Amino acid sequence: EVQLVESGGGLVQAGGSLRLSCAASGFTFDAYAIGWFRQAPGKEREGVSCISNSGASTYYADSVKGRFTISRDSAKNTVYLQMNSLQPEDTAVYYCAATPKTIATMYCERFVYDYWGQGTQVTVSS
Repeated sequence: EVQLVESGGGLVQAGGSLRLSCAASGFTFDAYAIGWFRQAPGKEREGVSCISNSGASTYYADSVKGRFTISRDSAKNTVYLQMNSLQPEDTAVYYCAATPKTIATMYCERFVYDYWGQGTQVTVSS
């Protein structure tokens, strides 16, 4: 059974940092691309950052470029999202997702991803 468990969310002041973790199990980790998505109240779920199965390719939404960094650790079957210089507009529930589809190297989009975690809340106060 595929499982994705997010952790690391919380409340932080503007300008602060958080590191999200996505612990994966139930599938061959190195064969799956992993993405981070977020959904703010009243808004669509959007792709924040994605990383290919090998880690060679990464994608960042324009809104987070230069502030967020995605990485993966095969030894721990975990993907991280380091978030720096957080702003109130980053407030959302953050989800990690996984897919074996090779198209994931080109698209960090909801429709590409097959498996989803339960989400972790990130709240940035001004």
